[in-house]
Amino acid sequence: MSSSDRTTVEDVMSSPLETISKDATVMEAAQRMREKDINALVVPTTPRAIISSTDVLEAVADGKDVSTLTVADVMTTDVETVTPDLYMEEVAAMMTTYGIKHLPVVDDDYVGMVSSTDVTAHLS
Repeated sequence: MSSSDRTTVEDVMSSPLETISKDATVMEAAQRMREKDINALVVPTTPRAIISSTDVLEAVADGKDVSTLTVADVMTTDVETVTPDLYMEEVAAMMTTYGIKHLPVVDDDYVGMVSSTDVTAHLS
């Protein structure tokens, strides 16, 4: 298979990117994910951050009040990112290595998101 036949992140990533403020409530994040039928939102902060359905689920399971808890309280920081030109096989390896399901796509700024569902759909 030549490199021109290989699928890259840019070919499968979700775009436009869905984001949420670090000051939003976890409930608002959960509602946005449900509305958009996605499982993660990028939090535009430094360092880079993300809130996923897993973060929301853990907050609920811990008995936290998600109507007052903020995204900043539960978000994952220093997230791994990928570039649009990365091959899907490399993305699959990263997700396996780091035990993650979502990777923000960055090309100077955020441009999209690639998920384990995208990887599975491509590689199956």
